[in-house]
Amino acid sequence: MLNQTEGYSNLFLNDIPLMDVRAPVEFQRGSFPTAENLPILDDQQRETIGTCYKNLGKEVAINKGHDLVRGTIREARIAAWIDFANRNPNGYLYCFRGGMRSRIAQQWMQESGADLPIVKGGYKALRSYLLNALDESVAFCSFKLIGGKTGSGKTILINELNNSIDLEAAAYHRGSSFGRHAKPQSTQINFENTLAIQFLKFVHQEKIDIVLEDEARTIGKTGLPKSLFERMRQSPIVVIEDPLETRLERLQQEYVLDMHTEFIQKDGEELGFKSFSNYLLVSLEKVKKRLGPARYDDIRTSMQQAIKLQNQSGD
Repeated sequence: MLNQTEGYSNLFLNDIPLMDVRAPVEFQRGSFPTAENLPILDDQQRETIGTCYKNLGKEVAINKGHDLVRGTIREARIAAWIDFANRNPNGYLYCFRGGMRSRIAQQWMQESGADLPIVKGGYKALRSYLLNALDESVAFCSFKLIGGKTGSGKTILINELNNSIDLEAAAYHRGSSFGRHAKPQSTQINFENTLAIQFLKFVHQEKIDIVLEDEARTIGKTGLPKSLFERMRQSPIVVIEDPLETRLERLQQEYVLDMHTEFIQKDGEELGFKSFSNYLLVSLEKVKKRLGPARYDDIRTSMQQAIKLQNQSGD
């Protein structure tokens, strides 16, 4: 059973596969990059057992759990866990606190001839460890920021450096009013966990002079950790300048061509184009106050005409 801080560090430094047996709703709120959700209870079963535990006590709740997960349901879950263990012989398993769900999953696997060690303290302990590691790493490192107008290639430069962290990639959002992607943005918890692991790896590699893109306090719906944002505000900025024509080429590629492709891949041709059109118009509405009513109306009309033309001709 893994329980030491050094052991937690090893999980993240070496990208150890993790089997998360919490319910899907728990996993969706936040997990870790190498985690795979193979729940022992689905959301409804978890809610039922939670109510039973609250009203009738632990023993009754345990019996209820065994009653809900039996027969073919139990067999299917054990088969999925064994498959994970076979694919990831160096993996670990955890539940929320490393308690009953972890122990039952481990026991059922062992009875079927497979085994995975448990992370003591579970998700809660790993999450706490990463938050502390993030604050410690931020305090230990120094930063340089890259700034510049939209389309000036800041993110491109960030990804060409070996001592940089792409905050927008971690947030899965480009940071601007048009910055969302076709698929949902990272949750706040996943954003923080991803950042913490990246910082942990850099400090372990003795990379403590880190380059970041100059960002606002929030990137889409995710907020930069307070300790990191405060250090960024005190850090020097290098500003990139590029001609307008160059910036427009990048912006057309990223916000029009690439986004069109993202939505088509996600939703198919017809629905994908509708989603793409809605993305552009909703994003434009976010800057309506900055543009003013007259300018906003003119640009919206032009955008609608451009969308219609693209839909008809592909141009």
